[in-house]
Amino acid sequence: MEGEAIRKMLSGLSVNTVLEWGCGTGKNTGFLASLGSSMTAIDFSEEMLQQAVKRHGGTGIEFRQGDIMAEWDVQDNHFDLISSSLILEHIEDLKPVFQKASRALKPGGYCYIGELHPYKQYNGTKARFENTDGTTTIVTCFNHHVSEFIFAAKLAGLSLKTMEEWFDDGSETPRILTCLFQKSI
Repeated sequence: MEGEAIRKMLSGLSVNTVLEWGCGTGKNTGFLASLGSSMTAIDFSEEMLQQAVKRHGGTGIEFRQGDIMAEWDVQDNHFDLISSSLILEHIEDLKPVFQKASRALKPGGYCYIGELHPYKQYNGTKARFENTDGTTTIVTCFNHHVSEFIFAAKLAGLSLKTMEEWFDDGSETPRILTCLFQKSI
Protein backbone atom coordinates (compact mmCIF):
# COMPACT_ATOMS: atom_id res chain seq x y z
CA MET A 1 0.00 0.00 0.00
CA GLU A 2 2.85 2.41 0.77
CA GLY A 3 4.21 1.80 -2.76
CA GLU A 4 0.87 2.88 -4.21
CA ALA A 5 0.73 5.89 -1.90
CA ILE A 6 4.20 7.20 -2.83
CA ARG A 7 3.37 6.98 -6.53
CA LYS A 8 0.12 8.89 -6.09
CA MET A 9 1.72 11.50 -3.82
CA LEU A 10 4.81 12.20 -5.93
CA SER A 11 3.76 11.58 -9.55
CA GLY A 12 4.14 14.80 -11.47
CA LEU A 13 6.60 16.31 -8.99
CA SER A 14 9.31 18.21 -10.88
CA VAL A 15 12.71 17.28 -9.40
CA ASN A 16 16.23 16.52 -10.64
CA THR A 17 18.19 15.13 -7.69
CA VAL A 18 16.62 12.43 -5.52
CA LEU A 19 17.81 10.75 -2.30
CA GLU A 20 16.06 7.67 -0.97
CA TRP A 21 16.84 6.74 2.65
CA GLY A 22 16.00 3.18 3.50
CA CYS A 23 15.72 1.90 -0.06
CA GLY A 24 15.50 -1.68 1.22
CA THR A 25 15.13 -4.10 -1.69
CA GLY A 26 14.41 -1.23 -4.07
CA LYS A 27 10.61 -1.47 -4.20
CA ASN A 28 10.27 2.33 -4.69
CA THR A 29 13.73 3.06 -6.10
CA GLY A 30 12.87 2.69 -9.79
CA PHE A 31 9.85 4.97 -9.45
CA LEU A 32 11.86 7.59 -7.55
CA ALA A 33 14.65 7.42 -10.14
CA SER A 34 12.08 8.10 -12.88
CA LEU A 35 11.23 11.44 -11.25
CA GLY A 36 14.70 12.95 -11.63
CA SER A 37 17.98 12.78 -13.49
CA SER A 38 20.18 11.80 -10.51
CA MET A 39 19.30 9.19 -7.91
CA THR A 40 21.08 8.10 -4.73
CA ALA A 41 19.65 5.15 -2.76
CA ILE A 42 20.93 4.37 0.74
CA ASP A 43 20.12 1.56 3.15
CA PHE A 44 21.45 0.41 6.51
CA SER A 45 21.31 -3.30 5.61
CA GLU A 46 23.96 -4.65 3.25
CA GLU A 47 21.69 -7.61 2.41
CA MET A 48 18.77 -5.36 1.45
CA LEU A 49 21.07 -3.09 -0.54
CA GLN A 50 22.40 -6.08 -2.50
CA GLN A 51 18.83 -6.97 -3.49
CA ALA A 52 18.18 -3.37 -4.59
CA VAL A 53 21.34 -3.41 -6.71
CA LYS A 54 20.23 -6.71 -8.30
CA ARG A 55 16.88 -5.14 -9.10
CA HIS A 56 18.14 -1.76 -10.38
CA GLY A 57 21.88 -2.12 -10.99
CA GLY A 58 23.19 -0.65 -14.23
CA THR A 59 20.48 2.02 -14.35
CA GLY A 60 22.68 4.89 -13.18
CA ILE A 61 21.40 4.81 -9.61
CA GLU A 62 24.12 5.32 -6.99
CA PHE A 63 23.73 2.78 -4.17
CA ARG A 64 25.38 3.27 -0.77
CA GLN A 65 25.27 1.70 2.64
CA GLY A 66 24.58 4.18 5.43
CA ASP A 67 22.92 4.82 8.76
CA ILE A 68 20.26 7.54 8.82
CA MET A 69 21.24 8.35 12.43
CA ALA A 70 24.94 8.88 11.58
CA GLU A 71 26.27 11.95 9.80
CA TRP A 72 24.96 11.94 6.24
CA ASP A 73 27.68 11.64 3.62
CA VAL A 74 25.85 13.89 1.15
CA GLN A 75 26.24 17.46 -0.03
CA ASP A 76 24.32 20.23 1.73
CA ASN A 77 21.60 21.95 -0.34
CA HIS A 78 21.90 19.29 -3.05
CA PHE A 79 18.67 17.30 -3.32
CA ASP A 80 15.29 18.31 -4.74
CA LEU A 81 13.58 15.34 -3.09
CA ILE A 82 14.40 13.15 -0.10
CA SER A 83 12.18 10.13 0.42
CA SER A 84 11.88 7.59 3.21
CA SER A 85 9.37 4.78 3.43
CA LEU A 86 8.59 2.70 6.49
CA ILE A 87 11.84 3.47 8.33
CA LEU A 88 11.11 6.30 10.76
CA GLU A 89 9.22 4.00 13.12
CA HIS A 90 12.63 2.47 13.87
CA ILE A 91 14.06 5.85 14.93
CA GLU A 92 13.40 6.99 18.48
CA ASP A 93 14.06 10.74 18.01
CA LEU A 94 12.83 12.19 14.70
CA LYS A 95 14.33 15.67 15.12
CA PRO A 96 17.92 14.84 14.02
CA VAL A 97 16.63 13.04 10.91
CA PHE A 98 14.57 16.03 9.80
CA GLN A 99 17.48 18.39 10.58
CA LYS A 100 19.80 16.35 8.34
CA ALA A 101 17.16 16.16 5.61
CA SER A 102 16.70 19.92 5.70
CA ARG A 103 20.47 20.47 5.36
CA ALA A 104 20.65 18.11 2.38
CA LEU A 105 17.64 19.66 0.60
CA LYS A 106 17.88 22.57 -1.80
CA PRO A 107 15.72 25.55 -0.85
CA GLY A 108 12.24 24.67 -2.09
CA GLY A 109 13.09 20.94 -2.03
CA TYR A 110 10.69 18.26 -0.83
CA CYS A 111 10.83 15.63 1.90
CA TYR A 112 8.42 12.70 1.59
CA ILE A 113 7.70 10.23 4.37
CA GLY A 114 5.48 7.17 4.23
CA GLU A 115 4.97 5.33 7.51
CA LEU A 116 2.78 2.77 9.17
CA HIS A 117 -0.06 4.90 10.53
CA PRO A 118 0.35 5.67 14.26
CA TYR A 119 -3.16 4.35 14.85
CA LYS A 120 -2.02 0.89 13.70
CA GLN A 121 0.91 1.07 16.10
CA TYR A 122 -1.31 2.13 19.01
CA ASN A 123 -3.22 -1.11 18.40
CA GLY A 124 -0.08 -3.24 18.50
CA THR A 125 0.93 -3.57 14.84
CA LYS A 126 4.73 -3.69 14.48
CA ALA A 127 7.14 -4.18 11.60
CA ARG A 128 8.10 -7.83 11.27
CA PHE A 129 9.71 -10.20 8.84
CA GLU A 130 9.69 -13.93 8.23
CA ASN A 131 12.97 -15.79 8.76
CA THR A 132 14.09 -18.60 6.47
CA ASP A 133 13.34 -21.07 9.27
CA GLY A 134 9.68 -19.99 9.36
CA THR A 135 9.91 -17.94 12.56
CA THR A 136 8.89 -14.27 12.74
CA THR A 137 11.12 -11.48 14.00
CA ILE A 138 9.47 -8.30 15.28
CA VAL A 139 11.68 -5.28 14.67
CA THR A 140 12.19 -2.62 17.37
CA CYS A 141 9.69 0.18 16.74
CA PHE A 142 8.81 3.50 18.36
CA ASN A 143 5.34 5.01 18.30
CA HIS A 144 5.27 8.50 16.81
CA HIS A 145 2.17 10.66 16.86
CA VAL A 146 1.27 12.52 13.67
CA SER A 147 2.12 15.74 15.52
CA GLU A 148 5.69 14.46 16.15
CA PHE A 149 6.36 14.19 12.40
CA ILE A 150 4.96 17.66 11.78
CA PHE A 151 6.73 19.28 14.75
CA ALA A 152 10.14 17.71 13.96
CA ALA A 153 9.84 18.85 10.35
CA LYS A 154 8.79 22.36 11.38
CA LEU A 155 11.79 22.68 13.73
CA ALA A 156 14.00 21.81 10.74
CA GLY A 157 12.48 24.50 8.52
CA LEU A 158 10.17 22.18 6.59
CA SER A 159 6.51 23.00 6.15
CA LEU A 160 3.75 20.48 5.55
CA LYS A 161 2.45 20.67 1.97
CA THR A 162 0.10 17.70 2.09
CA MET A 163 -0.75 14.74 4.28
CA GLU A 164 -2.80 11.65 3.45
CA GLU A 165 -4.11 8.66 5.36
CA TRP A 166 -4.41 5.42 3.39
CA PHE A 167 -6.95 2.72 4.20
CA ASP A 168 -7.29 -0.94 3.27
CA ASP A 169 -10.51 -1.62 1.37
CA GLY A 170 -13.44 -1.60 3.78
CA SER A 171 -11.32 -0.69 6.79
CA GLU A 172 -12.14 2.17 9.13
CA THR A 173 -8.58 2.12 10.48
CA PRO A 174 -5.91 3.97 8.50
CA ARG A 175 -2.94 1.78 7.55
CA ILE A 176 -0.41 4.23 6.08
CA LEU A 177 0.37 7.89 6.78
CA THR A 178 2.12 9.95 4.09
CA CYS A 179 3.43 13.51 4.41
CA LEU A 180 5.09 15.80 1.91
CA PHE A 181 7.11 18.63 3.42
CA GLN A 182 8.89 21.47 1.66
CA LYS A 183 12.00 23.38 2.68
CA SER A 184 11.52 27.13 2.79
CA ILE A 185 13.10 29.13 -0.02
